[in-house]
Amino acid sequence: MKEPFWSDSERGWAMHRRDWLRLVGMGGAAAGLGVWPTGEVLPADVGEPGGFQSSILAKNKVQENRANPTVVDGRVIQPQRELPILHRTDVLVVGGGPAGVCAAIAAKRAGADVTLVERYGHFGGLWSGGLVLLVVGHIVQGGKQVCQGIGEEIMRRLDKLDGAIINRRPGSNPTVDAEAVKYVMVEMIDEAGLKVFLHSWCADVIMTDNKVQGVVIESKSGRQAILAKVVVDATGDGDVFAAAGAEFEHRSHNIGLVSRIGNLDRVDPEKARPSPKPRLLGSPTPVPGVNWVNMLGPEEDGLDVNVLTRLEMQHRKFIWRHMQKVRATPGYEKVYLMETAPQLGVRITRVLQGLATVRLEDLKNGSKFSDVIGVGGSSNGKHGPWQIPYGALVPVKVDNILAAGRCISAEIRMADLVRLIPNCFVTGHAAGVAAAVAVQDGCLPRQVDVAKVQKILRQQEAYLGDDT
Repeated sequence: MKEPFWSDSERGWAMHRRDWLRLVGMGGAAAGLGVWPTGEVLPADVGEPGGFQSSILAKNKVQENRANPTVVDGRVIQPQRELPILHRTDVLVVGGGPAGVCAAIAAKRAGADVTLVERYGHFGGLWSGGLVLLVVGHIVQGGKQVCQGIGEEIMRRLDKLDGAIINRRPGSNPTVDAEAVKYVMVEMIDEAGLKVFLHSWCADVIMTDNKVQGVVIESKSGRQAILAKVVVDATGDGDVFAAAGAEFEHRSHNIGLVSRIGNLDRVDPEKARPSPKPRLLGSPTPVPGVNWVNMLGPEEDGLDVNVLTRLEMQHRKFIWRHMQKVRATPGYEKVYLMETAPQLGVRITRVLQGLATVRLEDLKNGSKFSDVIGVGGSSNGKHGPWQIPYGALVPVKVDNILAAGRCISAEIRMADLVRLIPNCFVTGHAAGVAAAVAVQDGCLPRQVDVAKVQKILRQQEAYLGDDT
């Protein structure tokens, strides 16, 4: 019989598992505890390590109400079928990045029943999963910080964790650790009491006339419906409002892939001195000896699956080969590729056509809006604050949906400011509060009392400008 591919420690664990179970036996089972081979006691819901146990949950189970697509005259036809309703909620936030997390927490604190859907297995979007670790865009000329509220609360929580953030000084642009961001967001979401569905992709929307009634999600559980009174589209790509038929602009932008490299603290300066320093070594992170390396990438269509596939493969080959060149440089032999981001760095795709638009001229002129719901910052500290009108979150025609994050209504010259993490905090925070107010007042999001939204935002420590 062929020997399984086990390490010595795994082999020993398997050989002695029966004896170990006998020893733990009734005590561990009765207490509802799982135990690792090291003896560390874990909660029962963590489960037994190693995947040694398996159960048959169903044999030849057939999904109810399923109607498979068929080929008719060379065309693929999807028959009508009923979808199971997974959940009902007041506010549904689709997308768990910086905008979505702020939106969901804000709506909950404003009194709504809130559900958050995220396609990956973690929160933070490109900030964490994309390893875009630099926080820039929250300050303006003179060093004033204009991005506050729930986003700033996330930053304060990172301050309290060892090794979670560096360069956190007034007027500076800090860098975070991706795992710390994921942890803090889980902690805050748990504390808020949000209903969450991870590993769930928005596949379609549920519409009655011109009103969004919820979304269809696709997951390992199949296609299911989540009904909601108001939906916040924080997908970054505008997946929800596009499916609902809202007007949008389709843009291309640079698509890269971020990586982290390790052992930079083990570079031998004596050996390295005669040779030129290698390129693309990135910037420091909170982890000693680890840098994050950004990549601009080519300008491409982030909605084209062929493009995304090609770039994923090309970028990963380039990053690996470049790292081998770094390692071949005298003194850099111990430097290694720590990880490539699991999320491709798509910067801009769909942008909503809203009731109002964030414009560069308004930034230059310091324009003020009566419906201001947030203030954006500068990526370089060389200009002043710019106000974000509520109308930039609201589609021209489709109802019961708001946009948040990089896909709000903004002209192309403002795209590289709107998409920055702190500004996504701000628009997400505002969308969440506005969605909760719409639910509580029984009105459409386009009809909300903006003054009421502004009051709640201030109560939640958001900054709307010095004269509002």
